[in-house]
Amino acid sequence: MSIKQALINELKHEAQNTRKLLECVPEEHFAYKPHEKSTTLQRLATHIAEIPVWTTRALTSEEFDAASLKPRLAANREELLHLHEETVKEAEAALSNASEEELMNMWTLRRGEHTIFSLPKAAVIRNISSNHLYHHRGQLTVYLRLLDVLVPGTYGPSADDAL
Repeated sequence: MSIKQALINELKHEAQNTRKLLECVPEEHFAYKPHEKSTTLQRLATHIAEIPVWTTRALTSEEFDAASLKPRLAANREELLHLHEETVKEAEAALSNASEEELMNMWTLRRGEHTIFSLPKAAVIRNISSNHLYHHRGQLTVYLRLLDVLVPGTYGPSADDAL
């Protein structure tokens, strides 16, 4: 299996797990923060929904200036799920159109003149798209648990799933 196909398969599989979690996000608790230093549930869920855009960015450019980031906030669960579906669809299309050679090309993340990192595009996809997504999904499950929302299983049943 090619690197490209492995990344596509992972994206599609994990999109299903992500959607299950996003479907549980209670709009009435969008302003919830478990700690004063934490982000809101609304911002965290929106961020999770938009993370696949990093795959598209990596495959459609040679660099990105993080100073241009403008945080989004989905207004409701419907918008949250739509954002997720769109970013996944765009990432899958970008991956489908990429060559194996392109996945090895370097990509740079900077903030203004400061270079944060330069990595092969495949590594950017694994680290900034995939691993970043898993980290924030884990945070989301904690938020949901603290709000007493049933947490769906992602890699098998959760404590809330009937066996």
